[in-house]
Amino acid sequence: MPNKTITIALAGNPNSGKTTIFNNLTGARQHVGNYPGVTVERKEGRVIYGGYDIKVIDLPGTYSLTAYSPDELVARNVLIEEKPDVVVNIVDASNLERNLYLTTQLKELEVPLVLVLNMMDIAEKSGMKIDINLLSQLLGAPIVTVIGTKNQGTVDILKAVLDTYEGRIKLTSRTVRYHHEVEDELTVLQNTLADQVVKMKVAAGTAGSYMVQPSYPLRWVAVKLLENDREIINKVNSWPGSDKIMAAVKKSRDRIREILQDDPELVVVDGRYGFIRGACQEAVTFSGTNQITTTEIIDKVLLNRVLALPIFLGIMWLLFQLTFTLGAPPMEWIEAGFAALGEWVSSHMPEGLLQSLIVDGIIGGVGGVVVFLPNIMLLFLGIAFLEATGYMARAAFVMDKIMHRVGLHGKSFVPMLTGFGCNIPAIMATRTLENPRDRLVTMLVTPFMSCGARLPVYSLLIAAFFAPEVAGNVLFSIYLIGILMAMLMAKVFKTWLVPGESEPFVMELPIYRMPTLKNLLIHMWERAWLYLKKAGTIILAASILIWGLFTFPTVDENGQPYANAIQQMEESYAGQIGKAIEPVLAPLGFDWQTGIALVAGFAAKEVVVSTLGTLYSIGDEEALAEGEATAAKDFAQRAREQSGFTPFTAYILMLFTLLYSPCVAAIAVIKRETNGWKWPLFTMAYTTALAWIVCFLVYQGGRLVGLA
Repeated sequence: MPNKTITIALAGNPNSGKTTIFNNLTGARQHVGNYPGVTVERKEGRVIYGGYDIKVIDLPGTYSLTAYSPDELVARNVLIEEKPDVVVNIVDASNLERNLYLTTQLKELEVPLVLVLNMMDIAEKSGMKIDINLLSQLLGAPIVTVIGTKNQGTVDILKAVLDTYEGRIKLTSRTVRYHHEVEDELTVLQNTLADQVVKMKVAAGTAGSYMVQPSYPLRWVAVKLLENDREIINKVNSWPGSDKIMAAVKKSRDRIREILQDDPELVVVDGRYGFIRGACQEAVTFSGTNQITTTEIIDKVLLNRVLALPIFLGIMWLLFQLTFTLGAPPMEWIEAGFAALGEWVSSHMPEGLLQSLIVDGIIGGVGGVVVFLPNIMLLFLGIAFLEATGYMARAAFVMDKIMHRVGLHGKSFVPMLTGFGCNIPAIMATRTLENPRDRLVTMLVTPFMSCGARLPVYSLLIAAFFAPEVAGNVLFSIYLIGILMAMLMAKVFKTWLVPGESEPFVMELPIYRMPTLKNLLIHMWERAWLYLKKAGTIILAASILIWGLFTFPTVDENGQPYANAIQQMEESYAGQIGKAIEPVLAPLGFDWQTGIALVAGFAAKEVVVSTLGTLYSIGDEEALAEGEATAAKDFAQRAREQSGFTPFTAYILMLFTLLYSPCVAAIAVIKRETNGWKWPLFTMAYTTALAWIVCFLVYQGGRLVGLA
């Protein structure tokens, strides 16, 4: 067993293949969480190599360490505060100049660095020839070439990491040298900072009043101060004697602006890119071929002015068709398994409350949600494939013109697309938007994107009330309505709630790649496992609570048992709640039973399914006695008999599920992202009110034309 542990951090631009390499290194030995205090996803894994137990941290993808966004700030803080033993910088070899900008900032942080040039096959096909040894000397870091999608070079990365950690690689340290006027001012600021640090150490040693010894390289701090980095300025302002430092910073910035006739931030950026261009001119050559790439050929079709939008809608329609069609057989197997389990438990336990709790509350509730796992896995697999190939970025590009009409831009559509998987990471993904107004509006409308938690509700109602040949079309229509409603509300919010112009931006379109099956399966399993964990925790607890609300009281106010199960259900605590809210929902075609399911859905949308299953199985004494699972057709029959359900009612219930308040977890994320309760409470209120208004109009309109 390895007795030595080291930590490495993977840093790189979005679309550089960083996550693919992370998966290659760690395989299934990884877990996902959040960084403390923020809703930025933290992925960690482990790999055993060369006698070391290596912890691998996958930092958020970022173009720089300038701390304009939470992702950049988190990546920077991990490097500074957690001090990984080695930083592995993943670079897209076919886009060297853009990717090496992050490399220059990592060099300024003076971290032990290994440079990984990924996608070497694509770079070579484009005619690039890179002198690896020369580039390594120019950058002052060891370089490893890999092809992540083919898992080539993974062991070389680990070898370079250990060589760097153990000091076997000897390279001259290189960092950016700026214009001599900038270097002069950096020297002044470093001396000022060093003097203040000495005073802080003395004060801490004598009086113990300050423990603020900075862990940052002083040259890096000086560069950040010239760049007007908000985070570093705030930290420096917390030091004793910060007035002297900030006065020196102002003097240096004014001098640079006066002499070079440019903002210091831009001068620093130009210096980094000048360093990168010089290195690339020395070490990179091109064959001079000017062939049309495969990506360009594909984009001529997929980004065609006329065909782009129909193709996008067609791809999404196909995804939903496959999700429903391919998911049907395994759903039946899982349903049969839970039914058999319920029957086995019923036959081995005496009748009573405990049997009802286990069979109807736990097996029926959790099983009613787990049965839709195949749909969830297929949807996540499809989304992961579209993201990995590079098409999701094109989808945002296609939607850019439409998004501009509602006051946003195509970049806002990326979090919304993520919402098809789960609204929580979609809301977190709005951090990539620099404009606070755009970010808030995108956050407010993203819940209209049908997340995976709503899919079980749609699947149950579609399977119960619609013919198989139209199932995919019905599902597609619900997802499309969600997109259109998000667009409409974005226009409303950008016009009246937070008016203002959208900021222009350059949308990155990565090259097309064929993802590996391993990476697709890892992405699919990550989300499926989160779904299963929710089924075993939140949904299990909610199912037991709902069972209790429907089971008690077991006797009437005179202490006598109820005449039948239906009367008992109506007089239960859940029935009393349902009866109280029924007048509000009656204009939508819903009765008190449906109301209970919708209230339960505030905890998690999947709970709507388990609640409906509990409702329409407890109401059938024979099914209760036999422990029978609630299949789709059985559910349809009972829903028609007890609540007057029709396909039209079922569609309105899907519509209400789509539009009304997101789950508690999503509301909590909005609260954390906006630092207060104002916007999460507003989201709950306006989405639920909008759901009621839309469903009222649809139902009453349907009644006028005879659909109800």
